[in-house]
Formats: sequence, C-alpha cells, structure tokens
Amino acid sequence: MVKLTRRGFLVGGAALGGTLAAGMAIGVGFLSTVDTNGLDGTVLADGTLQLNAWVQIRPDGHIIFAVPRSEMGQGIHTALPMLIAEELEVSLDADNVSVIFPQEPLPVYANFMLGLRQRPEDATGAASWLGRKIFGLVPYILTGGSSSTADGFVSMRRAGAAARSMLIKAAAGKWGTGMDGLYAEDGYVINPASGARLSYGALATDAAGMEPDRDPVLKPAKDFRLVGKAIPRLDIPAKVRGQARFGIDTVLDDMLIGVVVQPEVFGSRVARLDDTAALALPRVHKVVNMGDAVGVIADTYYHAKKAADVLEVEFSNDASALVSDSDIAAVLEDALNGEKAYVQEDEGDLAAAFAAGETVEARYATPYLAHACMETMNCTAVVQDGAAELWMPSQTPLAMKWAAGDLDLPNGIIFNTTLAGGAFGRRSEKDVAVHALRMAAAVPGRPVKAIWPREEDIRHDVYRPAARARIRAAVGADGMPTGFDFRIAVQSPMEGFTRRNAPFTQNGDGDAGVVEGAVHHPYALGARRVENATVRLPVPVGFWRSVGHSNNGFFVESFIDELAHRAGQDPMAYRRALLAHDPRLAAIMDTLADLSAWHTPPAEGIVRGVAFHPSFLSYVAQVAEVRVNADKSLKVERVYCVVDCGQTVNPDTVKAQMEGGIIFGLSALMHGEINIEAGAVVQSNFPDYDMVRMADAPDIIVHVMENSEAPGGVGEPGVPPVFAAVTNAIFAANGERIRSLPIRNHGYAFTS
Repeated sequence: MVKLTRRGFLVGGAALGGTLAAGMAIGVGFLSTVDTNGLDGTVLADGTLQLNAWVQIRPDGHIIFAVPRSEMGQGIHTALPMLIAEELEVSLDADNVSVIFPQEPLPVYANFMLGLRQRPEDATGAASWLGRKIFGLVPYILTGGSSSTADGFVSMRRAGAAARSMLIKAAAGKWGTGMDGLYAEDGYVINPASGARLSYGALATDAAGMEPDRDPVLKPAKDFRLVGKAIPRLDIPAKVRGQARFGIDTVLDDMLIGVVVQPEVFGSRVARLDDTAALALPRVHKVVNMGDAVGVIADTYYHAKKAADVLEVEFSNDASALVSDSDIAAVLEDALNGEKAYVQEDEGDLAAAFAAGETVEARYATPYLAHACMETMNCTAVVQDGAAELWMPSQTPLAMKWAAGDLDLPNGIIFNTTLAGGAFGRRSEKDVAVHALRMAAAVPGRPVKAIWPREEDIRHDVYRPAARARIRAAVGADGMPTGFDFRIAVQSPMEGFTRRNAPFTQNGDGDAGVVEGAVHHPYALGARRVENATVRLPVPVGFWRSVGHSNNGFFVESFIDELAHRAGQDPMAYRRALLAHDPRLAAIMDTLADLSAWHTPPAEGIVRGVAFHPSFLSYVAQVAEVRVNADKSLKVERVYCVVDCGQTVNPDTVKAQMEGGIIFGLSALMHGEINIEAGAVVQSNFPDYDMVRMADAPDIIVHVMENSEAPGGVGEPGVPPVFAAVTNAIFAANGERIRSLPIRNHGYAFTS
C-alpha cells in the first residue's frame, strides 16, 4: 500500500486511502492526461530547443540540464546531469553544459521516490499508477530524504536516451538514411558508412519535433563512461571563484533589507509595539507588525539590525508554552512508561522469547538539536500588481505558494531556487518566505531581502526532537538476541511540519519517521516489536539530517554494543553474526574490519568503537579510533567508514557526503543540545551552540563498496553510526556506558 512519507506534505490525507479518494474525486480519466513521462520536445520562445523536460539545446550547441532538485552542497547538480549525459553521449565540460533549477512545475519533476516510498521504476500496478499521477498533478517537487539519485537513476537516464534517439532520428532524416548504424558520440551523430557527422546543435530543431521513444534502451553498466567515475562537480569552480549565488547573495535593483524580531517564547504574538526609536534612525524605511514577529526594513543589513535592536516590543505568552527542560523530560518519561503507543512492527512471539530467555534492558536519551546552517535563513521577495516573485534557497520551492497566507496575490508567485549554504531539512520550511512576503507587501514594487540574524536562526529553528527510548532484549544462552522490544517517546516531525507548512495536518501518532532505523532492522533479532509514544509539546520540531535515524542509530547501536559485551563477544564479530544471513551486509562488516585493522591491536592509548546502521536504502558501518584521557579529555583520531549505497554515480561525492555527515554528527555528539527555559531557547549563537573545529576533526577514511544494486541515498546515512561508534569506544576505554547525549554533559571535552 502506498503511503505518504514523513515529507509527503503536498497531497492532502494521511495515507493512500485519502489519496485514492482524492484521485477518484478528480477522475481517473483526467489523471490519465497528467504527463509523468516528460519526453516530448518543443521549441522555446528564445529559440532554445527543448528535447524533453530535462534537456535543452541552444542553437550554438550548448546543453542545459533542468534538474528539479536543490543543490545544497550534496553535489546533485552534478550527479543527476551525469545520468542524463551518460545516455545522451555528451561530456560534462563546464563550457559545454549548464544546470538550472526549472521554474515550470511539470508533473515529471515530482519526487516519486518520496511520494511512493519506492523507486519509480519499481512502482507498478493500479495503486502506484494512481499515486504517481496524483503526486505529479500537485506537483510534488522537493529535495530531501537522500532520495534524489534513487528517484532519478532510471528516469534521468531514460531522458538522456530518448533525447539521443531523437537526435539520431533527426540526423537520419537529414542524410536520407535509416537509423541503423548511426551512433552518437561526444555531442555528435556519426554515420560510420560515410564518415559524416552532425552536431547536436545542428540537429536540435528537427529533433524537437520528433516523436520520442517512450521506452528507450538504456546502457548496461559495463558501458558506462561517466556513471561510477569521479567527475569534478560542476558547481565547484564558481564557488571557488566566489561567483556562485546563494540566496543571501541575491542583489536586485532598488533592493531593501529586512531583519526580523521574533518572540522568545514559542507561539507568542505581538502585544505592544513602539517603533519610534527605530524609525528615527537613518536609512530605516518601515517597521512591519507581522503578528508573530516584527520586521524592520532599511537600506542595509547594518541599519536594519541597529533599528531592530532599539524596537520596544512586547509579546503575549501562552501559559501552556512556558515549559522548561525538566517539564519536557517528565512528559517524555511519562510517555515512555505509559500504556499508550502506536505499534509500528510486531513480528513473532515476543512473549515466548522473553519467557524463554534472559531479559536485558536499557534506556537512552537525546536532546533537541538545531540545524545551524552556515547560510542563515533568508528570502528575497518583491510584491507588485497582485503577484510576487521570490529568490530563496529552498528544499520545497513549490510549497512556498502557501507562504502568501492572506496576502492578495491573484497573479500568483514566481519562485527562483538558489544554491543553499547548508539545508539539512531546515530549508523545507516556509517561515522566512512568509516574513519576506509580508515585508515586501509593505513596500510594493521594491524587493526586500529578509535575513534572520544568527540569534533568530538558533532560537527559532524547527528542532530535531528530543527523545527517550527503552529497549529490551531476550537473549539466549549464547548471548544472542531472540526477542527485541523497542519503544520511543518523541514528538512527530511530520505532524509539526504539516501544521506549519501545509493546508492540512497529518496526525503524528503513526509517524513512521520517528522509528526509522529501529523498525524492520536487518539484524537477526528474533521476535520483535517496535512502537512509538507520540508526545505533543510547544517546542517546534522538524526534519534534521537523517531525521529519526539520528536518534535511533545511537539507541540501537549502543544497545547492541551492550549485548555484545554482556555476551563476552567481540563487538565487530557480534554484529557480523547478526548480519550473517545477508551476504551483502556481512561483507560490509568484513570490509570494515579489514579497513580499520580491527583484529590487530590499536596504537598505544587508542581505543576503538564500532557501529552499523541502515538508512535511506544504504548501509554504513564505522569504526571510531578515540584517545580518551583520565581527565575525560578526548580526541577522535580517526573514523573508518564503509558505505554500500548500491550503484554509485559519483564516488567522490559519496565520500564527501560521508565525511560531511561524520563531522556533522560529531558536532552533535560533543556539543549539540538545545535547552528550553520558560518556553524559550537558551542558546543563541555558535559560542553556546558549538561546532567541531578543524583541530577537533578526525582523519576520515571512506571505502565505497562496489556493486550493481539499485542506488541508495548518501546525503544523510553518514550521520547515524558515528554517535555510537564514539560512545562505544569510550566504553572500551574506561567502562563508562554513555546512554544520553551530548557527551560533554558527562564531563568529556575535545582536546587537540
């Protein structure tokens, strides 16, 4: 059955039942007209030839790839063009190609992988057909869930192959020959019999009018020239030269700058505003009461921020929002110990397993975490004549139409997606777009770039939820588990996200995202039950890099390590035994053991910890080598990482994402914690929400497994294992079992 995913917010309803009803109301006949193929060509007004939804060729032969996924540093504006170029038979020379985020919301640009919870090529049958049509109709265009490559691996190649076929057909027409024997190479169609060759630019006009092959033959992997090779990223040269344009780099004629002031307490509203002192400052244009925030518009950021600092504003506080850390902990503990829970997995006779075996139980806790993207939240907007235009780094650009709220915009919103300086799930929210539109509406015709100061960014994030977990296992005489009982108490990111950003709210009781990484785990754990107890608190929560996996990777891998040590078994061998039924996964552990020289003693003073975690259709195992001193100062010297993400597109990008995910996780492991006091966030900037510095960063050695399995994700899977890999190493060093994060709360600190 097809379900809406945790990021499935663009279609109403909580699961396919609602989606099917919507589909039937729309009418299957109408849905059949929704083009989720996108292979037809056309000639654009400027003379550019659009061979299909993804490939445009200018008359001079320059090729433009339309990539409907946001470039957030994960290299997707190279990986997806590689898939098209592989079949189109062109190089990825930056002088020859360019990449754009398309403005037109074509149904074919929908992220079917997230919507259907399966790869598009695997979606068969009436339900999948209907779901695909509906998700295309919306359209469901978003970037997240480490899904872009898995979603586009076949469809992008099919687009390139169809375009190549059209070009060869056009060449055959010009030469008056059949297509047999003609082939494409490096941007040309070649006739080996005559030696004639025609460039794609010379053929594009004729090709755009050709009927595309609806099911073109794709290359076998053995013939790949680009896919699987380390191709330089197309976005890097412009970033190195300072030419790349992120959202915060947007500069428009006559542009103003807007700074926001938001209430400290969640959910508060403006009760009193005195803007006299702010408006008296030079180059300040307007102060806008937006109800839940105040915007100050000025000529520059400096002038806007200075004016914001002298605003006299009072907010009304909802008494129910005035919670503190102790209140939150009590709510989570009550839910963890209570009777009410949503069962996500129930397999085997768990009661019999616990009756026959010995019970092992442990409890774990994790805090709220902020995203803290290096590029703070920003959006540029201009409102005029009943229309608006936005420039913004966003993971959900088409959802920004809901940012207009009660603004009268009968002529709609044009959205320009920029590069993003980090995202991690944070840029799927519309909050900063709402502020930009409200301020721009106050000065019609003039662009306003809304910039959140870092303090606003940290104190008004949508946080990775704090969680408590209780894990019980039944173990046999050999120390191996025969039963696994997992419960987590946590807020639902999906429920919070839809409430804030969509025209409906999805109930979070059955949010599958909060148990991912614990449910249907590949370990041989015997009978199993996985359930979540959803809590509702005033702290806003959202999607954070690896989402539920970030909690559950720590919980499950810490517990597995406890079982291994209790059984007197080597932690690597114990995990290898739990994966022995799956040769692919067992090979990951064997490779990691060899890569890290696990079976040989480490250097003096070094201890090792290991963790394995499945996420986003990929598998990652890590060994952390840590030096732990008697005073609890420590240094993560080295992290070995083995990743199996199926068929790789660009192995350099895979390695970079593993490295970035490990550093991201280490920051949270050591420093990451958002504290709440009387309904307000305590932290405000990097001095009290710190990051891993260069001196603290370990050497990272990444090995990418080579196979021909269907691709999985890589943007997020590097994060979850690192938490337990390090804390398991700490246990190996001094016997202290850390069951709550961050580790600085246990007295540990990085040392250089």
